[in-house]
Amino acid sequence: MDRYNRNRIYVSEEEQEKVRETRILLGGAGIGSIIAECALRFGFEDIVIVDGDKVELSNLNRQNYVKSDIGKSKAECLAKRLLRINPKAKIQFRDTFIDKDNVKELLNGVKIAINALDFKSDIPFVFDNLCSKRKIPVLHPYNFGWGAFLTIIRPGGYQLTEVSESYKGFEVKMADFVARYCTFWNMPNRWLDDVIEKYKNEEGEIPPPKLSVASWIVAGHCVNAMFDIITGKEIKYFPKFYFSSLRCDPA
Repeated sequence: MDRYNRNRIYVSEEEQEKVRETRILLGGAGIGSIIAECALRFGFEDIVIVDGDKVELSNLNRQNYVKSDIGKSKAECLAKRLLRINPKAKIQFRDTFIDKDNVKELLNGVKIAINALDFKSDIPFVFDNLCSKRKIPVLHPYNFGWGAFLTIIRPGGYQLTEVSESYKGFEVKMADFVARYCTFWNMPNRWLDDVIEKYKNEEGEIPPPKLSVASWIVAGHCVNAMFDIITGKEIKYFPKFYFSSLRCDPA
């Protein structure tokens, strides 16, 4: 039986072949590690993984690694895991951080990019800008704990700098953007407002809290969106977005 036989009806043979041939670049193998496996199992067989981080114990609550991976290259561990799932897939990995010197070369042949880079510098903005010039759509997945957020940058369209031109604290700024949007349209998520407020009140510069829940939900959204992009279906582009959560405010 064909590997993707159970995709039938949902995905035509022609669409499955388009998926197989589409090269995607995964910038960042944190939340990207979950997206990569979901994409591979769906049928994306040409994946480039770029991340210079090592696996840490604190990653194991939400990322696609195991205890024996701790201290090892995220990109390499993820590549090996994907090849155990599908040894015939074209999985490339680079144990390095994306920077202004290598980003152009990394985008060669890429049709869709996933920007899961940490906002420790302006590189995520540089990455998006170059993708836009090369007409490559960019997916931005976020883990908001109980909620999964995805926005997509259209080539030549609005950039994330519309939210803030500074990379500092950008993830929280994006959470604020989502919370304000939902409140404006009378769809408040007070649980998200509460998380944002509590995080802002924490002492010291520490990473925001994240749960495995959102990692898996947003991975599915990313794969769905990539499929829709390559098959010409309608999708939402930034400043529009996708946000999913079972958390409800009290009536």
